Amino acid sequence: MLLPDIVQIVRAKLTQAKTDVANLKGSGLATPTVRSISRETFTSVRQCDKACNFELCEVLLTSRSWEERTIAFDWAYRCKASYEEADFARFEGWLREYVTDWGGCDDFCTHAFGQLIFQYPILFTQVMPWTASSDRWLRRASAVILIYGLRKGRFITEAFRVADALLTDADDMVQKGYGWMLKEASKHAPQQVFDYVMAHKGAMPRTALRYAIEKLEPSLRQQAMRRDG
Repeated sequence: MLLPDIVQIVRAKLTQAKTDVANLKGSGLATPTVRSISRETFTSVRQCDKACNFELCEVLLTSRSWEERTIAFDWAYRCKASYEEADFARFEGWLREYVTDWGGCDDFCTHAFGQLIFQYPILFTQVMPWTASSDRWLRRASAVILIYGLRKGRFITEAFRVADALLTDADDMVQKGYGWMLKEASKHAPQQVFDYVMAHKGAMPRTALRYAIEKLEPSLRQQAMRRDG
């Protein structure tokens, strides 16, 4: 099957799904529906090599629709067994060019891009500069991209380095992103996260703090939330 044919099949299924929703007086496609279409159509892509798959992802991403972006990121994740360190450049390009909201940032970074960093931890050195970017989504991505590994007990030290860099960031999307990162870290290193929060809570925005301590023991959460120490 030719690449344009696969893309047209995807778009036809999305159009039909939107029509079905409209006929039922719905308000738009739900993410599970889009992911179902992604799984269904990936059977036509499975025979492609990684280069072919990524080319298809590029085509879908250029539409700049959230539905096609979701499918592109899903397909990219599905070929994770073929990832190479050199794929960082392409993924970073996608992040810079096509991620314009928190949904896209989190989807890409907690799956495909996060998996790449997990496979090749040396790439973290190329992530750290994002913390100083003027782009809020790159700054958020610098934290969220570690979540895949944090859920497996990795990147605890790296998470604190990112938190240090983003500590006083004024953007609430960034605060929520690094707070979420610390929350995931707390599932494996609760005392370290608690100690970090207690040492920095004078400077840490309350939004980030609340996210970071969400999974700690109630007594630790209460202590962290007290303004007097």
